[in-house]
Amino acid sequence: MNRPAAEDRATGARVEVVGLSTGYGRRQVLEAVRLTVQPGGWLAVIGPNGSGKSTLLRSMLGFHRHEGQVRVDGVPLTGMPRRERARSLAYAPQTPVLPDGVTTRDYVTLGRTPHRPLLAAPRAVDRRVVVDVMERLGLAPMAERQLSTLSGGEQQRAVLARALAQQPRVLLLDEPTASLDLGHAQQVLDLVDRLRRQDGLTVVSTLHDLTLAGQYADRLALLSEGRVVAEGSPAEVLTAEALSAHYGARAEVVQGPSGPAVLPVR
Repeated sequence: MNRPAAEDRATGARVEVVGLSTGYGRRQVLEAVRLTVQPGGWLAVIGPNGSGKSTLLRSMLGFHRHEGQVRVDGVPLTGMPRRERARSLAYAPQTPVLPDGVTTRDYVTLGRTPHRPLLAAPRAVDRRVVVDVMERLGLAPMAERQLSTLSGGEQQRAVLARALAQQPRVLLLDEPTASLDLGHAQQVLDLVDRLRRQDGLTVVSTLHDLTLAGQYADRLALLSEGRVVAEGSPAEVLTAEALSAHYGARAEVVQGPSGPAVLPVR
């Protein structure tokens, strides 16, 4: 099977979040958030429950009204046509809606929608991209199986495959390891990291597991009460002092060969 040429694949973009503020009604959730992700980088947004992590991703995508600006390679997303935005950014939500009676291949093919005319059938290039993505994520043997028959880890890979089929320049993942056991969580993050390195994809994710965040992402941003209170390398952000101040946690941070690991202390 011929794979799409390297020049047909997306390359990562620089992402800037400038003064992003938003809320729900009178409740302020995010206040003046500023972040920058370099092309091909992986920024993991961490923080205690209710700190605004998911709201930040949804605001970056334009799903939630906000003040401030989000730029991709210097171009503001505000006012960008929806189809053009979908060619630049792909999103894998924490709890995706998986339709009944749909095969894995047809579900992944939905990711090609921004690249073809409205109501048009998939073209040869669409089928080629879908086959390539499914092979790279180990989903080819499950192409004809219905989504409902897949395991939790396989469904998570299918959601990721649909996002990658968009051939985005930026991939946003909201808790991609939620509800997965440790082995499947590592498999999903290994896939994301490998695809990022192969294609130069820019990744922005939220992660509640601090050890996984510290070992996979290049940089971390710690949200607390709607503000970025720390940003930098995992070693700079994951400190016992920060975990105590913002999580109310007693923990020790141990530096390992792949990054810091957070160990709870009784």
